[in-house]
Amino acid sequence: MKRFEPNLLLALSTTLALVLVVVTSSVYGATFQLLRNTLLAIACTVGFVLLNPMLLKMMRITPRPPMIYPDAPGTAVWAALFPLGVIFAAAVPVLWPGHDYSLLVIIAAVWTGAAIESALKARRRE
Repeated sequence: MKRFEPNLLLALSTTLALVLVVVTSSVYGATFQLLRNTLLAIACTVGFVLLNPMLLKMMRITPRPPMIYPDAPGTAVWAALFPLGVIFAAAVPVLWPGHDYSLLVIIAAVWTGAAIESALKARRRE
């Protein structure tokens, strides 16, 4: 059996944490925001993955390598902060219920987009 790509596991765990942010912000946040938070999460994640490479080309910034690469094993520890940060963001609506947490969903979606972009870069490198 082939071993799992660590960037793919990072993207999956961050995506599951984003789902948790959407659920907690919809349940504990202001009323009737499930559809809006879901659409925000999808649009921001897909938008980041699709538009970030074009923006980097327009700004003439060299592309970054994937977040986790075998030459530097410490990158896995630093990359683990992505899903951890998104999980902490999912706890905010539980601790302070009744507010609008759309910005929190957008931030978590951008972090998820960065993790997915890293997984796509790692897949292209193989």
